[in-house]
Amino acid sequence: MRYSVYFTHPQAAKLTELGSQWLGRSAFSETLFDQPRLKDIFAERLVSITESPRRYGFHATMKPPFHLADGKTPEDVKTAFDTFARKHSAFEIDGLAPNFLGNFLALTPTSRSEQLSKLASDCIRELDHLRAPLDVSDIARRRKAKLTPEQDAYMLQWGYPYIFEHFHFHMTLSTHLNDEIERAALKAAAETHFEPIMHQPVAISHLALCVEPEAGAPFQVIEIRPLQGPAI
Repeated sequence: MRYSVYFTHPQAAKLTELGSQWLGRSAFSETLFDQPRLKDIFAERLVSITESPRRYGFHATMKPPFHLADGKTPEDVKTAFDTFARKHSAFEIDGLAPNFLGNFLALTPTSRSEQLSKLASDCIRELDHLRAPLDVSDIARRRKAKLTPEQDAYMLQWGYPYIFEHFHFHMTLSTHLNDEIERAALKAAAETHFEPIMHQPVAISHLALCVEPEAGAPFQVIEIRPLQGPAI
């Protein structure tokens, strides 16, 4: 069993609805959806290129998946998560739009947000007492990505390499894609699908506590909490 903390809007919100439809699954209810019909992308291909993000559910990672430290319980996780949500404040970012990060498609912020980066960093630090250290196999797997020395040090200390100044907020929409024609078609299709929420501010207002019941199982939202700290 692993836990994670993700950004998502509540289940009924438009952003969540569109993201769940795109991936074909809701992490809130385990409901499966018929995915949208996309121009220039066959239905079977969309199922294939969303297989990996579908397992995780539509989200942006704030505290990457972790095993519980010795002596910690699920109730400890829920208590720490609730405390974090009550402490930290909601805010808005300028917007989200589909873009490629390397070779996968994701919704990313239209402009940099220091508040968003700080929230992610605080989530890493303040919830780290819950996390078990990485085992040897996890470390070896991460190092296959050719980490920088700094990223390697972060992985060893915090359990994940792409944090702090290496953090890039993203809501994943595809697996890795290399064909330029397919990449362009998928990005255009995503711009059409997510048009109802584009070009407008997005509230960073909630965080979700999620669980992977067993290795390889779909992640499920077990709690979602509003950020209730004092207005900045």
